[in-house]
Amino acid sequence: MLVKDIMVYNVITIPSDTYVLDAERIMEFHRIGRLPVIDKGKLVGLVTKDDLLKASPSSTTPYNQRQLFYLMSKLTVKEIMKTNVVTVTPDTTIEKAVALAQKNRVGCLPVVDDGRVLGIITTNDVFYKILNPLLGIGEAGKRIIIYGAGAREESQKVMEQVIKSGLKVKTCWTPPDPHKNDLVLHFDTDDVTALTAELKALGYEVAIREHTA
Repeated sequence: MLVKDIMVYNVITIPSDTYVLDAERIMEFHRIGRLPVIDKGKLVGLVTKDDLLKASPSSTTPYNQRQLFYLMSKLTVKEIMKTNVVTVTPDTTIEKAVALAQKNRVGCLPVVDDGRVLGIITTNDVFYKILNPLLGIGEAGKRIIIYGAGAREESQKVMEQVIKSGLKVKTCWTPPDPHKNDLVLHFDTDDVTALTAELKALGYEVAIREHTA
């Protein structure tokens, strides 16, 4: 899967001479947490809600309200934006994009081509468009965990039993713990009593895995 498969295309941007107060209003109106900064069609920076918060004078700042309002009304995004923006291209793989975001500790990556912003990808996009479908998050159906059945031979035996049961598997995965090597199955039904009993009869330890549908 590539970045272009899940990125947001209709990106709201602002020029660098936008006043900070206006940028804040734009974020609140559109319910977003960051704005790419574009000058002459090219990406020159990125401003986030945290940047705006840090730019706001604290209650201990030695100015009266009129002075504070004047200072904030003159402050532009150019003075507080991040200029060393981490970006990706539309054809960057999701794996590389996530690794890049984690390495640089950023929550979003503008998607650019020759300096032009074509889209943006955020951690929420990864969660909702990739992780949720992979794990079946938010979907109905019972989940079971078969302890120690994550190895190939064991998982094949389990799946053979699942096929015999006639149940449909929605998701199948192993938790990232090589020492346990368990197997988690998510079915399209809540009635897995018979299958659970059959797996236990074969010597497997099976439990219902809690989830929130």
